[in-house]
Amino acid sequence: MSDKFRKTLLTIIFIGFLFVVAWLADTYLDEYVMRVVRTGLVYITAAVSYNLINGIAGQFSLGPNGFMALGGYMVALLMLPLEQKEFVWFLQPLIWPFRVFSFAKPFFPLAVALGGVAGALGALVVGVPSLRLRGDYLAIATFGFSQIIIVLANNLIPVTNGALGIKGIPEYANVYQCLAWAIVTVLVISNLANSSYGRAMKSIRDDEVAAEAMGIPIFKHKLLAFVVSGFFAGVAGGLMASLITTVSPSFFSFSMTFNLLIIIVLGGLGSITGSTITAFGFTIVSEALRFVESPIDIGPIHIPGISGMRMLVFSLLLVLLMIFCRRGLFGQKEISWDYVLSRFGNCSQGVRTCPQKTEQS
Repeated sequence: MSDKFRKTLLTIIFIGFLFVVAWLADTYLDEYVMRVVRTGLVYITAAVSYNLINGIAGQFSLGPNGFMALGGYMVALLMLPLEQKEFVWFLQPLIWPFRVFSFAKPFFPLAVALGGVAGALGALVVGVPSLRLRGDYLAIATFGFSQIIIVLANNLIPVTNGALGIKGIPEYANVYQCLAWAIVTVLVISNLANSSYGRAMKSIRDDEVAAEAMGIPIFKHKLLAFVVSGFFAGVAGGLMASLITTVSPSFFSFSMTFNLLIIIVLGGLGSITGSTITAFGFTIVSEALRFVESPIDIGPIHIPGISGMRMLVFSLLLVLLMIFCRRGLFGQKEISWDYVLSRFGNCSQGVRTCPQKTEQS
């Protein structure tokens, strides 16, 4: 059995195991816990896609909330029932052709994929002019794009219903849908990162001048990373819209990008494993910290609830991490099958993965 075939087989078995765990959780856990789980899976999709452009390609982007908004509105326009569309757009009628059709439940994965296409097109539009910039200038350009999307969402009432948002989106983003898209995101981006394109992106991240001198087409690889990242950000936005059954400009504000930035920095810029684990942990900890925003009575002392205290806690964690662990929890390391098999004494890679048998080899 070849090493590649064995790793593929292990991956398939592990994916099957994840779906069995998802089925057990969906069967025995309550709705509140499952909502947290589904949110964590959506954050995995968003964070891993964001890490592609920021961590692997090394381009400081601040626009993922804009791509997520495009995906969220696309799914809302495609999946909202016709009678609900008439009810939502009471100020101005919805534009054609969205007002004359609606996708049925079996087509939800297609709607999410089209949300990803919307995010990818948005990334292409902003990437072509802005990716010739570097560093802070690129960050400002992508941040400006995300703000343009929010402004348009507030004002294009025939498409987005303005600040009122779109309510009544069918809740089709179950745990299986969210898990499937998270797995697809991790597999696609990890394979891209380990391909020749990914190695070129990493060389651009490490030294753009040297990469250009070696003949690597800088703009082409930057744009590829940007478009792929935009696609999966759009997917995450579409899943989030169906998960919370509503979409509005305020939901996709810059705080969404701030959350994702915390996740990828905590996990380690360039580490897909770090983004995956930290995204899920961020969701759980964020939910567990809700009590810090609620009123607290300690004997005769009353402490009023302060909105935004959770972000203060995460900001402090980020500051401490930058002081004591600047490369994040994982740095640029990944948990691969080579690493896992070596922990169990698998010697298929000879001396490299089984150093305890060096003498015998």
